[in-house]
Amino acid sequence: MTDILLIDDDKELSELLQEYLSSEGFNVTAAYDGEQALEMARDNQYAAMILDVMLPRHNGFDVLKKLRQQPSLGQQNTPVIMLTAKGDTIDRVIGLEIGADDYLPKPCDPRELVARVRAVLRRTANNAQALPETSDFEVDKLLLQTGSRSAFWQDTQLSLTGTEFSVLELLVRQAGQVISKDELTEQALGRKLTPYDRSIDVHVSNIRKKLAAAGAGKDQIINVRGAGYMLTRASEPQQRG
Repeated sequence: MTDILLIDDDKELSELLQEYLSSEGFNVTAAYDGEQALEMARDNQYAAMILDVMLPRHNGFDVLKKLRQQPSLGQQNTPVIMLTAKGDTIDRVIGLEIGADDYLPKPCDPRELVARVRAVLRRTANNAQALPETSDFEVDKLLLQTGSRSAFWQDTQLSLTGTEFSVLELLVRQAGQVISKDELTEQALGRKLTPYDRSIDVHVSNIRKKLAAAGAGKDQIINVRGAGYMLTRASEPQQRG
């Protein structure tokens, strides 16, 4: 069974979600505060995590930062879906900026949560099997190693989340072409784009910041208004291996 860590201090809701997720074939373990969640993350490996923002003893943002920034926890690439207050857009944006893969407002429909979990798991599985280890792509000074899911600008490695790498890979493969937000959402997040959904915008913004920190120009990825995003290039993309 697929192991999922559910982190929420609402025990009644946690029990409901555990029961529903279990009926859908997942093995769900619950943590009720941030400190407990980090301890469990350190001692176990999970296929995905469901993380509430409002938690005692380290809030959800602090937990997510530690998951992404502390290699000792072993969860840097584990897909994380954040649960945010309904209508609280700023929490969603902050969560995505820190490294969440997706979000869902509370109260959430358990069926929608299952669909989101399956989407991130499907994307992770597809990424693991998609290409042979020797398949790399290079555009100008940007190199993507698809086997190890590593990205470099010149000699500087970019610290990307799994979702950010998926978005960047799509842009690199079609460098010089505009890719719509619908296509990026479907292929990188594994779901349809919905109204007012800024997930792809935030993921692209994160990638831009990391590229800029490595020395790339601010126009390396451009937003074509009303159309989507494009990775600019001075030369044709090269596939190696």
